[in-house]
Amino acid sequence: MKVTKEFVFDAAHYLPNYEGKCERLHGHTWKLHVTVETTVKEDGLAFDFVKLKQLTMDRVVNRLDHQVVNDLVPNPSAELIALWVWHQLRDLPLSAVTVWETPTSFATCSAEDYAAWTPPTEPAVVRTREEHVRAGRS
Repeated sequence: MKVTKEFVFDAAHYLPNYEGKCERLHGHTWKLHVTVETTVKEDGLAFDFVKLKQLTMDRVVNRLDHQVVNDLVPNPSAELIALWVWHQLRDLPLSAVTVWETPTSFATCSAEDYAAWTPPTEPAVVRTREEHVRAGRS
């Protein structure tokens, strides 16, 4: 059985390896779906929505909300954010992680995608607001 919880948060980012308007610092109202897959247990639940919400809020949403995503994900495309989210929740029985950058543009990470990805060995560089603005203008 698949169980999905939806989250919404606001955050800014810029794409340093992109040529176009998204290379500049800008913000989005992001949407996130976290889907787990497991069997339905005797209590009638496959996975407790409250537990899924608490873990995702603590490990992901509270870290991203009203932040510059580049501080956590060096090149924060929707694809790489989805992989980063999977990494933060990797001890759960994940089936899919979907990140919407806009209402019509999203990326979905599967177990196969995560297995093929190599997480960064160094954390992203935390910058001041002014440094982000300068970097997002180049």
